[in-house]
Amino acid sequence: MSQHSSLKSAQKIAAKRSVLKRFERVDLLRKRGKWKDGDRGLGLPKTKPDA
Repeated sequence: MSQHSSLKSAQKIAAKRSVLKRFERVDLLRKRGKWKDGDRGLGLPKTKPDA
């Protein structure tokens, strides 16, 4: 029996994500110097991942 195409390994399926999780956005804003300690994690500005 062969394996169904939807069950292939995740490595072949993995693509670059265009949406970041909140902690990834905070890290990116910190790196860009747009995040101050004490800022709230809600209502963050939109960010694009580094290329």
